[in-house]
Amino acid sequence: MSNSPLIFIDGDQGTTGLLIHERLRGRNDLRLLSLPATERKDPLRRAEALNSADIAVLCLPDPAAREAVSWIENPKVRVIDASSAHRTSPGWVYGFPELAAGQAEAIATAQRVTNPGCYPTGAIALLRPLVQAGLVPADYPLAIQAVSGYSGGGRAQVEQYEGAEAASAAPFVVYGLGLHHKHPPEMQLHAGLTQRPIFVPSYGAFRQGIVLTIALQTRLLPPQASLDSLRAALQAHYAGSRYISVLDAAQSAATDRLDPTRHNGSNDVTLGVFGNADEGHLLLCAVFDNLGKGASGAAVQNLELMLGQY
Repeated sequence: MSNSPLIFIDGDQGTTGLLIHERLRGRNDLRLLSLPATERKDPLRRAEALNSADIAVLCLPDPAAREAVSWIENPKVRVIDASSAHRTSPGWVYGFPELAAGQAEAIATAQRVTNPGCYPTGAIALLRPLVQAGLVPADYPLAIQAVSGYSGGGRAQVEQYEGAEAASAAPFVVYGLGLHHKHPPEMQLHAGLTQRPIFVPSYGAFRQGIVLTIALQTRLLPPQASLDSLRAALQAHYAGSRYISVLDAAQSAATDRLDPTRHNGSNDVTLGVFGNADEGHLLLCAVFDNLGKGASGAAVQNLELMLGQY
């Protein structure tokens, strides 16, 4: 329909852009603007497309995303940025609808929305409710560990595992050993932490999916913090959530391993709290698709909110 919203995905040939296209394919309630291959890198044509759209979705490297925003002169154009360029920037609404009461409404009316990072999605989903509830101190010395499918590294890494040299690709890689990864500032800000967490990312020889874990020691937590109280706080926060669920006591007792591919192809997130009461050890866990709720799924969820369709 000619009066339906016009959506332009800038960078639609990357992993996230292609999946957003796939999720939107066949819908008749919006129009997708695509540039021919010969014009995708033409700044003038991209600027024209950006300024003609009702909503522009940026699936670009950070510098290119900042540049694209600077080209937008039409005040009516709304933006969803799937890069990490604006995740801690003032004036941008954080695109995590389940973050807090009123967040979905803030996204629905925003001009500028920044999509969460894949790893921060799991970390913030676990930590924000617990910090708000006073169960995890904002200055707790956190170490966050996560393993993702290789698609999290973008097209070059996908080619490494699926191309001609796939047989020589490493089965498992821990990276970011200098602890300068771009995600901790985002985690700190949106989880409500006062100290930067240590973040240890890794990826394995599987295409997509994430398991993220955060270990806690009860001796460093408030007296009211326990496995049951942490689980209850998460359950209360996500009660009625469309996409985020929390394992109950029976489900947790029946779980002795976590499969990172469990939610592949969906926008779902499963959170869990496990522990060893005798040792005073607790483990927070999140499982989700790095290409779903961690990227394209979150972008489409935010798009639907901005279109008033959620």
